[in-house]
Amino acid sequence: MESNSSGTSPAEAADALNSLTVDRDRLAQRLNVPWALMAAFGAMGAWGVGAAATTHPGAHYEPPVSGWLALLGVLIVAHLVQRESGIQFRAMGGRATWLIAAAFALCLVLFSVSLGLVSLNLTWAVAFPSIVAFGSTTWLSGLAYKAAVEQLRRG
Repeated sequence: MESNSSGTSPAEAADALNSLTVDRDRLAQRLNVPWALMAAFGAMGAWGVGAAATTHPGAHYEPPVSGWLALLGVLIVAHLVQRESGIQFRAMGGRATWLIAAAFALCLVLFSVSLGLVSLNLTWAVAFPSIVAFGSTTWLSGLAYKAAVEQLRRG
């Protein structure tokens, strides 16, 4: 025979769990995508891709320092998103993680394209991959945010 030392009945415990589920759903419904912060992620991606315009590809290539500054900017924006929404990035779910990885990989590919343009003396054309990086990173980070909110909803 089990004893219930806390005095809570199974029905009360089920009601409490149901209440928590309803609260989590309500919280997830109230969280809107902070598009200004997602655009900040896009700006960091565009900055990292556009940094190729300041390089001199070839035998003595040195990567731009501003790429590391863009990465620092991404970490700052991620902190701001976490502070605004309360979503912890270590628990945002697999789908959101894959979307962020896709944004990062796309920026690396666009950086490589930009290096190719610079090596062909088309430095002015680096603006196009930078614009693509801005748009795609903003969009993918918005999708990742929505996926993280859905993960929060599922608990």
